[in-house]
Amino acid sequence: MTRFIFITGGVVSSLGKGLGSAALGALLQARGYKVRLCKLDPYLNVDPGTMSPFQHGEVFVTDDGAETDLDLGHYERFTGNPACKNDNVTTGRIYTEVLAKERRGDYLGATVQVIPHVTDEIKDFIREKDGTADFVLCEIGGTVGDIESLPFIEAIRQFGNEMGRDRALFLHVTLLPYIPAAGELKTKPTQHSVKELMGMGIRPRILLCRADREVPEAELRKIALFCNIDENKVIPALDASSIYEVPLTYHKVGLDTQVLDAFGLDTSVEPDLSKWERIVDRIKAPEIEVTIGVVGKYTNLADSYKSLNEALTHGGIANKARVKIKFVEATLFDGSADDIAHELQGVNGILVPGGFGERGAEGKIKAAQYAREKKIPYFGICFGLQMAVLEAARHLAGIKDASSTEFSKKGTHVVGLMTEWTKDNKKEKRGKDADLGGTMRLGAYPAALKEGSKVAEIYGHTDISERHRHRYEVNINYKDALEKAGFIMSGTSPDGLLPEICERNDHPWFIGVQYHPELKSKPFDPHPLFVSFIEAAIAQGRLV
Repeated sequence: MTRFIFITGGVVSSLGKGLGSAALGALLQARGYKVRLCKLDPYLNVDPGTMSPFQHGEVFVTDDGAETDLDLGHYERFTGNPACKNDNVTTGRIYTEVLAKERRGDYLGATVQVIPHVTDEIKDFIREKDGTADFVLCEIGGTVGDIESLPFIEAIRQFGNEMGRDRALFLHVTLLPYIPAAGELKTKPTQHSVKELMGMGIRPRILLCRADREVPEAELRKIALFCNIDENKVIPALDASSIYEVPLTYHKVGLDTQVLDAFGLDTSVEPDLSKWERIVDRIKAPEIEVTIGVVGKYTNLADSYKSLNEALTHGGIANKARVKIKFVEATLFDGSADDIAHELQGVNGILVPGGFGERGAEGKIKAAQYAREKKIPYFGICFGLQMAVLEAARHLAGIKDASSTEFSKKGTHVVGLMTEWTKDNKKEKRGKDADLGGTMRLGAYPAALKEGSKVAEIYGHTDISERHRHRYEVNINYKDALEKAGFIMSGTSPDGLLPEICERNDHPWFIGVQYHPELKSKPFDPHPLFVSFIEAAIAQGRLV
C-alpha cells in the first residue's frame, strides 16, 4: 500500500522543503522502504527550461529528457533513485493538459473550471504514483498563501480526504525567526501560517520548524498548543554545517519516527545511516584542501550551478578533500587577458560550466587557454567543451576566426547549431526559428569512448550514457585539424558523427565533455570524472 506525504511551506520561501523532502526520503529508505519523490511547481511555465538561472537556479535534466526543478536533483542525490518527467509538474503543464482536453471535447460540453477540472488533473498526476513505492513524498512549491499555489493546495486537500488519514499525511515547513532586540525566537509566523493552511481545509499533522539556533521546549509546546498538533510532532529543524548532515540531524530529532508513528507503522527498528555518517565524517575531517575556479556567467546565484557545486563536493569526499569553489565571472576576461592570472591565482583546477549565449564566451575561451598554458587541470562541461575547442582551433590549429553559430554568422563555424540527431532510433529535427522550450538535445544519450584514452581509463569501460542539454555541437569535420593540435576526440556518439568528449594528450588533465556529468553524481556514488578531476587538482596543488 502506497502512503502519500505532502510537504508544504509557510512564512517565507527558501526554507529547504526540497532538501527536507529528500532527507526524509533518505531516512525512510534507510528503514527499508521504497520511496518516490515528486514536486508540484506553481509557476505558469510549462517547465523551467526557458527560465533564466538568475530567476530559478539550475535546470535539472532527467534521463528521459525532462527539464525540471532543481529540487529533483536533491531527490536523486539523497535517494539514488533516478527522477523522470512524471516526477515534476507545473501549473503551465497542468493547464496545457486541461486545455488540450477541452479542445478535443473530452469534457463533453461542460464549463471548464479550476474545480473540478484543474484539481482533477493535479490529482491524476499524484494518483499515477500509487503502487510505485511504499511512500510517495510530494513537495508543493511556493509558500502557503500564494495565489499561484491555491489549485495545488485544494487538490491535495481533496486527495487527502479521498485517501484517508492512514494513507495521507500533511507535513508543513515553517520558520522560527530570531529577533535580536527581543532576544528570542518568535512562534507567531508559524501560528499564522498553520492557521492559513487550516483555513484552506488542511490540518498538518507534523510541523518542521526551521531555526538557526536551539528551540526551547517551551516554544515547541506553545506551537503545539496553538496549532492543535501533538507536541512530539512539532520538530525543530536547525541549520546544519553540510546538507549531507541533514538526514542525521532530522533522525536525531525524530522526524522519520514521527512520520511512521503518524501512519501507525513500527518505529522500533533503527535505520542504517552508516553511509551518511561516513560522508559527514569525510566532510568534517578532510585530509587536504583544494580550490577550484569556476569560470561562469551566473556566478551571482550559487543555485545556478547547484548540481555542479555538489558534484565537486562529491569528488572531494571521494578524495578525502575539502573543495573550495572560487566563482569567477567570465565577463571579466572579455576585453583583456591581463586580469586572468590575478583572478585565477592559486586555484588548483579550472572548471568552465554550461551556459547559453555570447556573453562571457571570450572570457571562457581565455580561461581554457590559461589552463592549457599553465598546465592547470581543466574541466569543460557542455559550453565549456565548446570554448576549449574554439581556443584550440584559434591558437593551435590555425583557424584564427573559429567561432560558433551561437555567436555570429561570421567566421569559421567550428561549433554549430545541431539540426538533426537520433533519439530512441528516431530522427529528431530542429530549426533555428523553433521554440526555445524543449527543443534541445535533452536527456540520456550513449557515447563510445576511444580505447586507451584518459576518459576510458577514468570510466573503466568504453560504453557510457550521460545526460545532455544543448543546442550546439562541435563540428566533426574539424576532427583532424583539432587532433593535429593535440586535442583528441576521445568520445563520440555511437555513429561517430557527434563529438562527446575531447581531451589533450599534452596536459596533466584537460577534458571537455558535451554532456552534464554533474547531474548523475551522488555523495555516496560520486561521478568518476569529478573524482579524477579533484584528484588531479590535489596533485597540481602539491606541485605548487
